[in-house]
Amino acid sequence: MTAMQWALVIILLCLLAEVLAGKHRNTYRRHDLLATFGCLLLARLTMPLSALLIAGVFALLLPGFRGALASAPFWPSFLALLLIEELCFYWVHRLAHDPKNHPFLYGMHRTHHAAPYLNVSVMGRVNIFWNFVVATAWVNGFAIYLGMLEQAAALMLLILVWNTATHSDFLRWDDWFLKREWSRKLLRAMQYVIVTPSLHHTHHGWGKDGKTYRNYATMLSFYDRIFGTLHIPEGRPQHYGLPGKDVHWSEEILFPLVGKKGLIGRGNPR
Repeated sequence: MTAMQWALVIILLCLLAEVLAGKHRNTYRRHDLLATFGCLLLARLTMPLSALLIAGVFALLLPGFRGALASAPFWPSFLALLLIEELCFYWVHRLAHDPKNHPFLYGMHRTHHAAPYLNVSVMGRVNIFWNFVVATAWVNGFAIYLGMLEQAAALMLLILVWNTATHSDFLRWDDWFLKREWSRKLLRAMQYVIVTPSLHHTHHGWGKDGKTYRNYATMLSFYDRIFGTLHIPEGRPQHYGLPGKDVHWSEEILFPLVGKKGLIGRGNPR
């Protein structure tokens, strides 16, 4: 199987485990179902379009570099790609949480944070135009253009698996570390380096231990540590989602084509 097929299997197994464990019972409103399924269905159109755009941009700007790194050794180039992708994602993600200075980025990314819960299904609740701006698509697209096909595939698999673990309401492996004093200290040390489920759950919350304006990295939390945005919580956030009224579900899917008024709604709680 390809990396994407493996990732899909892992995501579906985790989703099934959540359902069987009762994590999805009495969770969804009609609004949430329409937003999530709408995003999933229409993303099938925008994902290939964004891939074509990215490929076209690099072919136009750097015509002489196609396949230039095809012979690069796997592990050094994979590590470099991981560090670059995480740094780029951190900054685009951080800007997308600033509705005052970057309202259109915020309006697109807000969709992912609007769910008043966090489980694997939220991974699919992404504005259909987010594929055109998310740093992961551009960095991986550049790597593919340079000929690093295996490295790009491995990175995408790692990102999808890591996102599955950090969005899940079932695979909370870091809960085990909180049961003992020595393991709690070990977990805190780990959280200065890597993103654990509790760090990302905090990023999707508000109220006590909810900080949507912290913990922007996907996998490498030391970027949050370096740039002063790391928050290590004591527990799960008091609330998930964003405070205030929901925007219309069609705006979550299609912003900025629908509902520019929503730029001032459902803001980042401070």
